[in-house]
Amino acid sequence: MNRRVLVVVICLALIAAFGAAVLFKPQPQQAQNTAATTEKPIATAQPVANQQALVRFHSPTFGPADAPVTIVEFFDPSCEACRAFYPIVKQILAEYPGQVRLVLRYTLFHQGSEEVSRMLEAARLQNRYEPVLEAVLEAQPAWHDDPEVFSAWEAAEAAGLDLVQARADMQSDRINAILEKDMEDVKAFSIRGTPSFFVNGRRLTEFGAKPLLRLVQESLPDSER
Repeated sequence: MNRRVLVVVICLALIAAFGAAVLFKPQPQQAQNTAATTEKPIATAQPVANQQALVRFHSPTFGPADAPVTIVEFFDPSCEACRAFYPIVKQILAEYPGQVRLVLRYTLFHQGSEEVSRMLEAARLQNRYEPVLEAVLEAQPAWHDDPEVFSAWEAAEAAGLDLVQARADMQSDRINAILEKDMEDVKAFSIRGTPSFFVNGRRLTEFGAKPLLRLVQESLPDSER
């Protein structure tokens, strides 16, 4: 190998070594940690006007009334997405016992929604709301296209609902007023789909389980996060 070729080879080797050093240079630890821990902020969760109308005295609730975080869910029992979100919301309540409560508002958008909502309110009069809710949601694939919601009634009965009493109660003035007020609030808050969530008066517009959980965590007192 002559001297000129040797010089060229050495130069190429130095260039390659320099490029590799730049490419694989370790990043500062602080920058790495920031990239690993940064979550997308809930920039689209905006406070709404007339927040006191989100929670009505008649609304079914889960969790303590004095919880620092209130999730309001505009909920349609015939909605498949509401069925999918039920265990997610229930898990949030379980992870933050005493810190989070859930308020359900009825949204009558689908076939069978009104009858099942009336059924649920009749179940509440019998102190069977939660088991009947879980039963009809589990059975939802069998009844959500059925205007008679026959399988929902079957599931409710299996969960302990007195059907004769429920059918007598479900057309009461009290239940009429609950559904009427909830649908007024559906219009007032421009609810277009279900489930629609509000957390401490902030509307969640980024749909998904993780955005909901992050907004709940943001709303907790610092000592509870």
